[in-house]
Amino acid sequence: MIRSSFSRQAWKRLRRNKGAAGGMLLIGVAVIVSIIAYLVSPDGTPYANRMMLEIGGQRPGFSIDLLALPKERPVVKVSLWQRLLNGQEDDVTYIPLRSWHISGNNIVIERYIDEENTLEEQYSLNRIIKGARGNARELIAKHIIHHTCWLGTDKFGRDILSRLLIGTRVSLSVGCIAVIISLSIGVVLGAVAGYFRGRTDDMVMWLVNVIWSVPTLLLVFAITLALGKGFWQVFIAVGLTMWVNVARIIRGQVMSLRELPFIEATRALGFGHIRTIVKHILPNIMGPVMVVAAGNFATAIVVEAGLSFLGVGVQPPQPSWGLMIKENYNFIITHNPLLALAPGVAIMLMVLAFNLLGNGLRDAMDVRQ
Repeated sequence: MIRSSFSRQAWKRLRRNKGAAGGMLLIGVAVIVSIIAYLVSPDGTPYANRMMLEIGGQRPGFSIDLLALPKERPVVKVSLWQRLLNGQEDDVTYIPLRSWHISGNNIVIERYIDEENTLEEQYSLNRIIKGARGNARELIAKHIIHHTCWLGTDKFGRDILSRLLIGTRVSLSVGCIAVIISLSIGVVLGAVAGYFRGRTDDMVMWLVNVIWSVPTLLLVFAITLALGKGFWQVFIAVGLTMWVNVARIIRGQVMSLRELPFIEATRALGFGHIRTIVKHILPNIMGPVMVVAAGNFATAIVVEAGLSFLGVGVQPPQPSWGLMIKENYNFIITHNPLLALAPGVAIMLMVLAFNLLGNGLRDAMDVRQ
């Protein structure tokens, strides 16, 4: 009953904190977007990897007409669940064009090459409308799609907005897995060191100091190269380098609590060490744990972006905010800086959201209030 009352009071304090509420709202939106990314993205293909080199490096708001030319080989339709996870391959080839007209049994198009050049091409009407009856011009018009790139396109002609939305998955996933790994290791080692002290504390702190002495980025590089480049490898590498902060904080909190009267009472009642740590110490340090978890989540997002930017994180064509900055940073000093600034702003907002949430959790879960 006391625990339930405290939880309700903590939740009320958290909701009254405008910064934490804003952070939770932004995180909630990011989680929803990451789940339905392939359904709401303009490019719903796997990894948002629809390349149209003719429209590469375009500014935000760029619009063009596309001819949806059916592929000769049919594409297997996937289930809704598979589409949510991995997207759906296009069953058409999109061709950017400036104009088109029908000539006999063919459609003649002025294919877009760049701002000044076009190329005339023609395709059989039967390939597009496949024997459908009706006015040929109206049937062809249904295969002409007006496409707008709201955040522009990268150098390969891929839609920046789509890759930004799908890249949300990588950032949230690496943060979640890194926090789970860091908390699992850090809480256990920190609690053991702080509770038993003596030689156990010396051994744990020796390990902490050894890991602490190695620069974080260098340690991440070493683990990443040992495990190999890839999606899951970077998650594990980041998580294995972030438990040190957790262990130090948990150790200090446990050492301050173990001498309090209610912990001495548990020993007098004959409770085991594990029960004392799990049921009486850890619940009273959840505030700092939550703050550290939120901070580690934000740090993991930044570290993953840095690794992807340096080429040892998530590998192409999978979208990652750091990888998007790497692919488009040359545009910062040319004509289209938003291609690199958009993922940078996304990283900034997510890090800010988790830091605000962490500060709100610290205040809300303070048992002294």
